[in-house]
Amino acid sequence: MRIKFNLSYCFLMCICLLSSISVAQQQISAKEFQADLNEKFKNPDSSPLAQEDLADFESLSFFEIDSTFIVEAKFVRTANDSVFAMKTTTNRLPLYSKYGELHFTYEKASYRLNVYQNQRLKSDPEYKNYFFIPFTDLSNGKETYAGGRYLDIWMSSPNPSILQLDFNKAYNPYCVYNKRYSCPIPPADNHLEFSVLAGVKMYNKDQ
Repeated sequence: MRIKFNLSYCFLMCICLLSSISVAQQQISAKEFQADLNEKFKNPDSSPLAQEDLADFESLSFFEIDSTFIVEAKFVRTANDSVFAMKTTTNRLPLYSKYGELHFTYEKASYRLNVYQNQRLKSDPEYKNYFFIPFTDLSNGKETYAGGRYLDIWMSSPNPSILQLDFNKAYNPYCVYNKRYSCPIPPADNHLEFSVLAGVKMYNKDQ
């Protein structure tokens, strides 16, 4: 049966695909993550690529895995989970809350990233431990997608003291590959004043 396209279906498909990536993030190395991501892109049942691009797809372009982009971050739980509508690449406005903050250092400078929780998913037992980190950095528009990239995390406890951030597992929003997807736009607070030369690079369908 052919499924009629709409934004709601596309959003749900995107969430399912991203959360399968997220599970892998917590359990495998960056090298395995890259291989797993490539397999998902090659598979017609899980790929975000448009049909005309899928036939010629061989691999995403990744930066070399760099251990300096794996950082230990102090987690600070947000006192009040204020709910807000996160802007997307379409007119869809999904509800998120700021769940906490991750504080870390890179090259002796201090940085912070907000951790968000999707309100639609938080009541689902399968996704109750899933959290979202959309971010921008100084590589955007040059080496990486201009609109920023994503990291996903799964917390085994609601208030961990330390979490590991592996930017080698940063990936592009799916709307980079197919404009039918509706993708969250990273909030301005989640901008990093350094170039994150790790993870997935700028997409070029002719690469």
